[in-house]
Order: sequence, then C-alpha cells, then structure tokens
Amino acid sequence: MTQNRPVRVRFAPSPTGALHIGGVRTALYNMLFARQHGGTFLLRIEDTDQNRYVPGAEDYILEALAWCGIVPDEGPTQGGSVGPYRQSERKDLYRQYAEQLVERGHAYYAFDRPQDLDAMRERLKQAGNPAAQYDHRIRMDMRNSLSMDPEDVTHRMEAGEDFIIRLKIEPGQEIHVRDEIRGDVVFQSDELDDKVLLKTDGMPTYHLANIVDDHLMGITHVIRGEEWLPSTAHHVLLYRGLGWEDTMPAFAHLPLIMKPDGKGKLSKRDGARFGMPVFPLSWQGETEEDSFTGFRETGFDPRAVVNFLAFLGWNPGTEQEIFSMDELIKAFSIDRIHKSGARFDFDKAQWYNQQYLLSTPASELAALIAPLVEAQGWERDPSFLAQVCDLMKERVSYARDIPTQGSYFFTDVGTYDEAMVRKRWKPDSRAHLEAILTRLQAQDTFTSEELEDLVKHYLEEHQLGFGAVLPLFRLALAGTMKGPGVFEMMEVLGKDRSLARLEKAMGDFDRICG
Repeated sequence: MTQNRPVRVRFAPSPTGALHIGGVRTALYNMLFARQHGGTFLLRIEDTDQNRYVPGAEDYILEALAWCGIVPDEGPTQGGSVGPYRQSERKDLYRQYAEQLVERGHAYYAFDRPQDLDAMRERLKQAGNPAAQYDHRIRMDMRNSLSMDPEDVTHRMEAGEDFIIRLKIEPGQEIHVRDEIRGDVVFQSDELDDKVLLKTDGMPTYHLANIVDDHLMGITHVIRGEEWLPSTAHHVLLYRGLGWEDTMPAFAHLPLIMKPDGKGKLSKRDGARFGMPVFPLSWQGETEEDSFTGFRETGFDPRAVVNFLAFLGWNPGTEQEIFSMDELIKAFSIDRIHKSGARFDFDKAQWYNQQYLLSTPASELAALIAPLVEAQGWERDPSFLAQVCDLMKERVSYARDIPTQGSYFFTDVGTYDEAMVRKRWKPDSRAHLEAILTRLQAQDTFTSEELEDLVKHYLEEHQLGFGAVLPLFRLALAGTMKGPGVFEMMEVLGKDRSLARLEKAMGDFDRICG
C-alpha cells in the first residue's frame, strides 16, 4: 500500500448486539497494520440505525477489544482530535454533505411513500424482475426531484414534507476499485441501485456517514470484511461526488470466516450448532436463542484467541505459529492475507490455547484456578495448587479444567473405573501392594524419583513388569486410568494421603472383584 499521509485506520462496528469474532479479527488486523506503520488506530461506533441499537452492545464491544488486547489510540473512551467517535453525536455533520451532493447533481430528493415503493416492487415483480431496486431504470417513474417539476419539489420541501436523499448512479460506467488483497475489482454502474444517503429523520445511512467520517478523520486505509466489497463502488462514487477522490483511502477487503465444515460463512448460530464459541465474550440476550457463550467464559487465554484469529486468513510465510502481539505487529502484512475464505477450525483454537497454557508459569495458573478451588471448599495453598497445575496443564485445554479433571488431588477417591479394576486386580495383586506399601511407609522422603526407584527395585526382585502394579496404583490414587505420572501424583499428594488411598483401595478392589 502506498500512501503519502501518516497511516490512520479505523474499526467501525455497529452496536446492534454482541461483537462477532469476525469483527474482532477485523479490529486486530487494523491495529496490527497501524502499529507496524507507526500509525493511528481508532474506534468509531456507527450507531446511526437507532432502530437496531441494542443497549449494552457498545460496552460489550469495548470490553471485548480490551480483553483481546486490542487498544485503540482514539475512540469514545480515549477521545481524540477528530471526535466525537459515535456517529449519533455527529448527526449535524452529515446533512451538509448530502445537500452538497444534490447541488452537484450527484444525488436527489425522493418523496416516495412506503406504498409507492411497495407498488414499484410489485410492478417489477409482475414484469419478471423479483430483485427490484430503485435505480436509473425506474427513478423517473417515482416521486423525486428528478421526475418532478422544480416548483413542486420546492413546494413540498417548504411544506415540510418528509423526504430522503438518494445517490444518483449514472448508467453505463465501469467503476474500478483497487483492492489491496484482490487487485482490480470492476463494477458496472448499471447494476447499482440509488442508495439512500439521508433518511427522513435526518440521520445518515451507513454509506454517507462512513464516507464523511473516514474523510474527516483522515482515514488512509479501510480494512474491512469482504461483505462490504459490493458497497465499495457506491463509496468510490461518493468520494468522487464530494471532490475527495485525491484523499480516498486504500481498500482491503478481508476474506470471510467460514464454518468449520467449510460450507458457508460462520454465523452466530453456528456456535450452538457446532458446540463452540463464536463470540469473544458471553452475551445474555432477551431469549435463550440470542444468548451465547464466549471464548473468555469457555476458558481461553486472550493471547491464544488473538494468535488464532491472526491466522484466520493470513500467514507469516514461515513455519512459526506462536506469536506474541509484538511479533504479530512485526510480521503482519496485507499482501499475505488470503483471498479465499478461512475455515474456523476450533480444534486449532484449542491447540493454541493449550500452547499458551503450557508456557504459563504454574504459579500464574494457580492464581487463576484458586477462586474455582475455593468455591468448592478445597485446599488452596498456592504451593500445592502450583504443583497440581504443573502436572495437569499438559492434559487440559483450559486452565479452568484443572480442578475438575484433577479433582482427585483435592478430594478422596469416591468411585473407581470398575471395569479396569476387574481387569487389573489379580489373585496375587494384594500381596504385592501390601509389600510395596510396607517399603513406602519406611520412606523418610517422598520424591517421585525415589518412589520410582523403590517400586522398580521391588518389581525387579519379583520379576514383574510395571503393568502388574502401576495401573492399580493409578486407580487407587485417582479412580481412573487417566492423569499424570503415578509417582509425580504421589509426590504432590504426599505420603499420608497416598498411602491412605492405597490401603483403602485394596479393600475396595476386593469388594468390586468379589
């Protein structure tokens, strides 16, 4: 991308509900690009559609970005020199530009009533054109300042009659858009409709407000989702009509995020369908159908989410997969963004989370799980928790699963995998366990290395393999065949608890197999 001005980019969500993970990726790419070029990243809330405004949505957007470490330089919270950063607070700015377009012949007033528009659609439908749109083919048959006498237009406006302002699209043009990801994209003006720019209540539509704000805020690069590509032709015409073509930003339209099966764009409903989060944070809607669990509440490390999102449509051109935010800033480039859609591979997201889990010091994980442990009334000594975390973090995808999947570290074993007990408990098993227990009781120290040596010596003396006793030890200590190494578990549990469980298990195993 070549620009002579300092880089300024923006993320401009609408507060119409929870921020989808695709929006977070857009914000991330904008911030990475700005940071890499020493530019400015701003947040703008596009709340001109008051009918779709959802209370709490703006706070959700701010909290979600903050959780991911995506921090704007300018915005509703940070302030800045080109505010306000909510479009509803900029309402008075837009009308003058819409009127300017009318004066220059690039827009017009329309007085069509809803019934006029319904009649037009029905007429076109009957003529075999179900995809009716308000364009150059029908506008002269409608109630607007192009088809009406100037005196009639003036009279209606002076009488205070409701009107909107529409963009006037001239037919027979090719509109070329240089997209930094897709190259030259060509639109035929014959296929474009005359978009509404200003509504009857004086509020601008997305198209007008977006262009005016990007210009006034000095935006140099518009990096946004592919779904906005079809609107770009209208936006280019608006820049031209307002005489701003020389400062028009560069465009880059990001690939869609696809469903895990690759069949179609990922939607908010896919979270429930595929059993995974598709929002950064949980959202409580008015109905259960509109409520979602987020990545944060699922147990993800925000660094893992950022790493995962960065690779949804981009790659660094190397084998490296784990990037800190600073590393992403250095490596990111628009020219390595893919054109094709990126499949939302939730298994990969979990893999990223586990990588960050493995690299997190046990003491930090202990602090994370301490409230969960305390809520169960379990032991929460920091040193003990850190030891548990050190053993369990390789076996879970989320830190929150450590107390649940490793509950046997905190509570006595209540049930056993009885099928495995019956398989492993042999006629001579009790004698061997009692003999090993006697030796364990004589141990002054209880480290995993010493315990392993002790058991190995016993097995060698009796010409036994590990399979003769270790599965029974594991079942006695944890009730299951899953879990960390047996001797590491014993060291963390300590001598008293380990021996007590082994002694109790022998009686329980006799009962199960009897």
